[in-house]
Amino acid sequence: MWTVMYIAPTAKVAEMIKTKLTEEGFLVQTRPVNLSKQQFEILVPSGELEEVQEVLNTILHP
Repeated sequence: MWTVMYIAPTAKVAEMIKTKLTEEGFLVQTRPVNLSKQQFEILVPSGELEEVQEVLNTILHP
């Protein structure tokens, strides 16, 4: 089951997060929330949520 773990403000940010998480070995999907707002959900398997959150924190707050 896929779980939304973050909402990126732009497609560029979503792609950067997806790339870095994928490089860390996680399965990641992105999907638009609302085309008029250009926000994107970052989805990961629910079983990996805690691990991915730790890695995401290091990506967003180096």
